[in-house]
Amino acid sequence: MSSQDIPEENLPAAQDHAHGEVADEQHPFADPGLPPHEHRVQDIDEKAAKRSERAVAFLFTLSMLATVGFIAAFVAIDHDKSVYVFPIGHINALNFALGLTLGVALFCIGAGAVHWARTLMSDVEVADERHPIEASPEVRAKVHADFKQGAKESAIGRRKLIRNTMFGAVALVPLSGVVLLRDLGPLPEDKLRHTLWNKGKLLVNMNTNEPLRPSDVAVGSLTFAKPEGLEEHDEEFQNEIAKAALMIVRIQPDNIKDKRELEWSHEGIVAYSKICTHVGCPISLYEQQTHHVLCPCHQSTFDLSDGARVIFGPAGHALPQLRIGVNDEGYLEALGDFEEPVGPAFWERG
Repeated sequence: MSSQDIPEENLPAAQDHAHGEVADEQHPFADPGLPPHEHRVQDIDEKAAKRSERAVAFLFTLSMLATVGFIAAFVAIDHDKSVYVFPIGHINALNFALGLTLGVALFCIGAGAVHWARTLMSDVEVADERHPIEASPEVRAKVHADFKQGAKESAIGRRKLIRNTMFGAVALVPLSGVVLLRDLGPLPEDKLRHTLWNKGKLLVNMNTNEPLRPSDVAVGSLTFAKPEGLEEHDEEFQNEIAKAALMIVRIQPDNIKDKRELEWSHEGIVAYSKICTHVGCPISLYEQQTHHVLCPCHQSTFDLSDGARVIFGPAGHALPQLRIGVNDEGYLEALGDFEEPVGPAFWERG
């Protein structure tokens, strides 16, 4: 469309000069200026402004409720539960609740801020000339003045309901991220320091699933044992056996070099953790003549006749020993739990 097709009264030269510059030979493309400002209904009607204020406060309040709902859903909904949502189908109930509540919380904060800016904050367009990057004292003073003016025009001091609910919504929504950290896994507490072994717990052969008697352990043999009551079909079997698995070896008492090892044994039968103290691999190789056990992963070697101390490889400390004895029925039993954590070293090892 050419300029000839535009009505004369709409051309820049024919417009109200109060809102722009006049085109001439030197400046053929004059700045048309800004259109006259049109007031919003909230600018001239306090009742409309109050309605907008309540709408913004409602959105911020809804955000707070959604954040609380996020936390409540995380605590109350079982992670295995599923629900049917049309048209998606069956989905995980916890994921659906977390996504819905967090989405509502974030959306309401954004929608409230936009509605606040569109209806209550000043919408007068201001043209400001560009200035050098280095701020002069006059510019800094102007920025401070503009900031104060903006704060005044936003009515954040006068609209206390909006201000308070906005602060509440913005303060609460980060709690969603804090709660998500809890989903990294169960808290370890002191579980790594304890196993299923305790006083009176029978030593059960891993292969036969029968309690062990001293006569079942021959000199030079290697037997693997688990605590009484731990079955492979148990839900926590893998977690518990990873801490409680035992190696049982019978050594001539005269060949046991470590005094405490001899005291904690029964007729030369010693029980040590099967879990290597390097990276937690199961130890399974035993040399009868030297009483050395070898971890097949990284070749850490332990001397079972000398407190299971490390004689080769990257392991950092000896295997923990379990104190054992015999009950009235003649079965081998534990006389307590390990006195130190089993497996690799970790920061809680005092």
